[in-house]
Amino acid sequence: MSAALFACSRCFSRHPFEELSSGQQLCKECRGAFPVVKCTYCRSEFQQTSKGSTSTICKKCEQNVKAYGKPTACEYCNIIAAFIGNKCQRCTNSEIKYGPPVNCEQCKQKCAFDRHDDDKKVDGKLLCWLCTLSYKRALAKTKQGDADRRAHMKMSSLHKKHKEPKMRSHNKRPNRPDVTKMPPPEDGPANKVARNNAAPGMMRVDLDPNSSDHVVAMTQLKEQIASLQKQLSQKNSMLLVKDKAVIIRYYYFSQIRTFLVDK
Repeated sequence: MSAALFACSRCFSRHPFEELSSGQQLCKECRGAFPVVKCTYCRSEFQQTSKGSTSTICKKCEQNVKAYGKPTACEYCNIIAAFIGNKCQRCTNSEIKYGPPVNCEQCKQKCAFDRHDDDKKVDGKLLCWLCTLSYKRALAKTKQGDADRRAHMKMSSLHKKHKEPKMRSHNKRPNRPDVTKMPPPEDGPANKVARNNAAPGMMRVDLDPNSSDHVVAMTQLKEQIASLQKQLSQKNSMLLVKDKAVIIRYYYFSQIRTFLVDK
């Protein structure tokens, strides 16, 4: 069973879900045209909205700079994103939910928050936000490399399997006799019976690939193939519309969830 495909929120081309960017759900081509950059202040990743844009500050931090001025370093995570007080908004919210920070098992700084849930740990380790992002990026690159290798091996295997039957059928093809060197058929009893059984004014001949029956059958097959291709195209169009609606809903849900978490 093939994996489900999802549409890019910009060009609407269909891809596996893990190939789309988190948040805005963009494909690799759109991510290249509109690159993902890290915010200078909060270090979160965001997608640039235009090719001419060179800003490396996310919209949320831009609004905070206008309202509160340039931020200072957070006393917990050391990220320069403390607009109000001496803590960034991320650490402030996490401290309210999970209590004071503990040491990160990767960078050893006291900037990780224990959620008291083993499922929230990264590979069994309690990591801070920055170390968690680094781990996920490395894991995504590893998975992408493995997927590319598997796809290359699969294509090589299919090409090899497609080539082998051709070679076997070519070697097993019988040699056709030269009809120009064959002796003319004798008018024996068998030929007389064939002529007697033929319709008036016609001679009885065997069906060959160039006969009218063969042409009719091939025409019917071509018509069936064209009809199936048309049905497939219509279904693909319907799926594309549904995927577009799902992506839009997922995007709005992500925005609402981010707003509620940051609130």
